Amino acid sequence: MNEATKKLAMALAIVTIAGCGTMSHRDRDTVVGAGVGAAAGAAITGDVGGAVGGGVVGGVIGNQVGRH
Repeated sequence: MNEATKKLAMALAIVTIAGCGTMSHRDRDTVVGAGVGAAAGAAITGDVGGAVGGGVVGGVIGNQVGRH
């Protein structure tokens, strides 16, 4: 994984952790899903495009998981 991808993954992880305090459960699931998806996408592909794609897919999945 290159340096830019590592920095992007770390930034997304920090935003995910810091931003969840006042969110609803569904919003939190969306952000956590996006963070996990971005980290996985970056790890699998090794580039920023993979991180972005993983973040989008993870966010959608996280949003739909807790849906009633």
